[in-house]
Amino acid sequence: MQLAKKKALAAKVLNVGKGRIVFSKESLGEIKEAITRQDIVDLHNAGAIKIRDIKGRKKIVKRKHRRRIGKVKNRAINKKQVYVKLTRKLRTFTKHLLKTTKIDREKYRNIRRMIRAKRFKSKRHLNDSLNEI
Repeated sequence: MQLAKKKALAAKVLNVGKGRIVFSKESLGEIKEAITRQDIVDLHNAGAIKIRDIKGRKKIVKRKHRRRIGKVKNRAINKKQVYVKLTRKLRTFTKHLLKTTKIDREKYRNIRRMIRAKRFKSKRHLNDSLNEI
């Protein structure tokens, strides 16, 4: 007697796997006639359908990942991006100084070369060192 469909229905209704469903041999006729979910629940309450206990480990403990030398990932500083942001800022500032005639053309060219050589750390550093140049 094939009861695979009934076993699948019982597993779905009782929220367990198909492997844990056990039909009692005395009430196979009643199980074969069961069509609805309520029929399956009634048969389970009557003891015709039993649920096997879980075998194996009861609790699965997740292994904690150890952070060793192979797992260390340092945050890479994007040097080019930092350089580009700084140079753009300083170049626009020097262009503004040239337009407002605070520096002459020759001084402007020297400052541009110094910006390219990474002499200035920030806009404030450039502004402070204008008197020295």
